[in-house]
Amino acid sequence: MSKPDWLISDRMVPYEEALATMEARVADIRAGHAPELVWLLEHPPLYTAGTSSRDIDLLEPARFPVHTAGRGGQYTYHGPGQRVAYVMMDLRRRRQDVRRFVSDLEEWTIRTLARFNVAAERRAGRVGVWVGRPDKPALPDGSPREDKIAAIGVRIRHWVSFHGISINVEPDLSHYAGIVPCGIAGHGVTSLVDLGLPVTLADLDLALAETFVDVFGSDVRPSAAA
Repeated sequence: MSKPDWLISDRMVPYEEALATMEARVADIRAGHAPELVWLLEHPPLYTAGTSSRDIDLLEPARFPVHTAGRGGQYTYHGPGQRVAYVMMDLRRRRQDVRRFVSDLEEWTIRTLARFNVAAERRAGRVGVWVGRPDKPALPDGSPREDKIAAIGVRIRHWVSFHGISINVEPDLSHYAGIVPCGIAGHGVTSLVDLGLPVTLADLDLALAETFVDVFGSDVRPSAAA
């Protein structure tokens, strides 16, 4: 298995530019003209609509630009202070199992957050990665409150993946008020800094690189910023 490229952008990448770049790279990977790519970046504030999004979950359509993503899932937010990891991998050469791939992305996220002593978990019937908030009041039905710290949404084309994960490091959490994140009401959204952890994007990037090897079994080779 060849090593995937690992690219970190040091600027805000417009969403339409990111989509065009992913489209081109996925085509090149499929044709055998380019290696797999993990691309870490930030977007300016925006909302994206996945293939299962509902109009009712877009609460403030004029607040930020809204983009049709083409990935699975519903509405989500991207913005400064959030690390987005777009993962373009050739599942023909790995494992042609979409559910396993999504599970691996969840596991990658969970192991990365564990590096900062965050006990993040999956929840049946709820997309994304969650953390318990015993410091917050329980829900009206008495169940413990949990906050979402990471979102996952992928698209597979001819067994090559794109889109990926987003992890909240220090975004403006008030920006989530314009949507029902991933169509899930009742729970909140958090970040590493909101949890009291002084983590930077660079700290997270290092943890992502280290845990990627544990989950996907391929070393990464960093590339220059773009």
